[in-house]
Amino acid sequence: MSTHSKFVLSLVASLTSLGTAMGQGVLIETDSSRRLPTPIVIRPDLPLPPLSEYAIQEININGTLNENVAQLQMSQKFVNTGSRIMEVQFVFPLPYDGAISDLTFLVDGKEYEGEIMDAKQARRIYESYVRQTKDPALMEWIGTGLFRTSVFPVPAGAERTVTIRYSQLCRQAHDLVEFTFPLKAARFSAKPIEQLRIDLLIKSDATIRNIYSPSHEIVVKRDDPNRSRVTFIAENYVPTGDFRLFYDVGDQPIGTKLLSFRQDGGDDGYFMLFVNPDMPRTSEEAVSKRILFVVDRSGSMSGKKIEQAKEALRFVVNNLRAGDLFNILAYDSAVMTFRSELQRFNEESREAAIDFVDGIYAGGSTNINAALKEAFRQIQDSDRPNYIVFLTDGLPTAGETNELRIVEDVRQQNDRDTRVFSFGVGYDVNSRLLDKLARSTGGDSHYIRPNEDIESHVSRFYSSIQAPVLTNVTIDFELDHLPASRSGHVNRIYPKESQELFAGQQLLLLGRYRAGGDGQVVIHGKAGQESVRHNYSIKFVEKSANDSYAFVARLWATRRVGEIIDEIDLHGKNQELVDELVALAKKHGIVTPYTSFLADDDMVSISREEAGRQVSQAADALLATEGREGFAQRRFKGQLQKAASAAPHLYQQALDEAAGRPIQIDNVRQIGAKTFYRSKDGWLDADVTPEQQQKVQRIERYSNAYFQMIDQLGTRFAKYLAIDEPVTVEFEGQAYSF
Repeated sequence: MSTHSKFVLSLVASLTSLGTAMGQGVLIETDSSRRLPTPIVIRPDLPLPPLSEYAIQEININGTLNENVAQLQMSQKFVNTGSRIMEVQFVFPLPYDGAISDLTFLVDGKEYEGEIMDAKQARRIYESYVRQTKDPALMEWIGTGLFRTSVFPVPAGAERTVTIRYSQLCRQAHDLVEFTFPLKAARFSAKPIEQLRIDLLIKSDATIRNIYSPSHEIVVKRDDPNRSRVTFIAENYVPTGDFRLFYDVGDQPIGTKLLSFRQDGGDDGYFMLFVNPDMPRTSEEAVSKRILFVVDRSGSMSGKKIEQAKEALRFVVNNLRAGDLFNILAYDSAVMTFRSELQRFNEESREAAIDFVDGIYAGGSTNINAALKEAFRQIQDSDRPNYIVFLTDGLPTAGETNELRIVEDVRQQNDRDTRVFSFGVGYDVNSRLLDKLARSTGGDSHYIRPNEDIESHVSRFYSSIQAPVLTNVTIDFELDHLPASRSGHVNRIYPKESQELFAGQQLLLLGRYRAGGDGQVVIHGKAGQESVRHNYSIKFVEKSANDSYAFVARLWATRRVGEIIDEIDLHGKNQELVDELVALAKKHGIVTPYTSFLADDDMVSISREEAGRQVSQAADALLATEGREGFAQRRFKGQLQKAASAAPHLYQQALDEAAGRPIQIDNVRQIGAKTFYRSKDGWLDADVTPEQQQKVQRIERYSNAYFQMIDQLGTRFAKYLAIDEPVTVEFEGQAYSF
């Protein structure tokens, strides 16, 4: 990789690593021969920025979604960063044609006239912008409607705040409401947007069930069964995609919804299943649990860490529920217990436990095995969910110190279906041991960096498991046209362990399927001592009409990569796993510390054999069980396994930590269901075969043939032409080069 390329990639990575799309309206100058601004990237093959540009400083989006109608207000602050006055129009690409009504547009509080155009009118305007500016950036909105205002001035250095208020009819498919906000337009800014904030209130007369965004890491707060709040906050972000939100409502005891995607009827499809249980309306309805909090008090925990751990303990104790049984174990070379046996939670036991926590101090060695043995000894029954929350900041240094023997002891002692949730604090932990403890019990592992707050991590986790609703959950799929004896039509499901459903928490299940058609999902589990079964109708699509749900395939691949890395980590690598990791990473553009060859200048020239060699070599890093490298490998692996979004930038921070340097992902682009890689000849669609490259159809950009091609192939094809560099793309078996 050249020095110049490294600098460019590093600069872009520093921008893209911060987050996802933001912003939304576009300012078009009356002199429309000027190209739209974008955040500055220094490259000799791109034109110099024009004398007049604008930057987006702030965007605030507020709205209420009631059933399938959205009432929205968006405020967006622009600043003219150039040296002359700009005469501009505000252009707002509609999320889909005919979706918006009652639109009001204001500039600094003054109302301006505007016009909502249908897709046919808008197309002519989009094409005229593209022809005059020789800028393909607006191509992806061909086929949607458009709002355009009258011209207004923006003096040099001046700020303008534009506000739009409107009603939007949301699309509805498979009983899911889809809300889309066209944020990608905000990438037309001379620098990253300083702040984006999205605040949405979802209301419904029925119970709000599943809420999911495939594009952004949203925060969901459920006020009650009929009201939920969705927020997203970003700073210094460069946009990459529109904001998308799905939700549904219903009165079933467990809300389920299935999305499926199958690009080619000959290949297996992909599905995502949402599972969301009812919130218990009274304490009596909630399933009580046993929980033991096992906390490290060795000498290395002294100071700030032990104080944060004690705050975490106080939070857990104060948020236990009536009927819960609990205990606290603090260990160094010896084990100190709050009580000799589990205690029923009440006001008296709560106050006594807080007093015990206040008296914990740090000092001594780390006897992990003895602490876990004592915790398992206290669990005598499996009539309710059993959890051990295990926290350590060091290696086992007293008692049994062998990793394999500690794990084997846990397996033998765990005869009451107890799940271990391990927390590794800092880099001086045996991260592979913590992963094995969690995997062998059906639990999970979490990793806290040295400068992170222990209390916030533990309290957030405990809030998620506070109220079990259904335990020992298994999920089966039945297709109507297949005999019950035929298995394997649904396969490679992640997470693969049996699950537990918690109040207020949504389970995402990803998998593949071989045959389309109607069917049922059957959920088995236990509510307390009672065995329950729920059946829900589902449909696997035979072949997708478009790539609206293409994110399902990429998210499944992300989780599968996490599982492959886990297999290599816990059981050793083999060629079959390495080959599968290479194939998935290349097809879906999943950059990891093990597939960093994807960030090479011309990765398309790397042979499968060379890619496999690099993956195999990089996987040797998993031999590190402790230190910064071991910690980062397991933290990153867990992020992949639990991923709720497949956007590559979400893992940039973990990539940096695992590799010890930034892994640049500037040469990977994902558009719809396709992945593109930068090559010496421009951008290449990963689906283009060598044979198709030999028969590529070359078309000159902005020629009549170029726009005729868009007419011929439709809007599904136009979005691939938004790449502002030479691009080769496969479409319906033919490769085209622009």
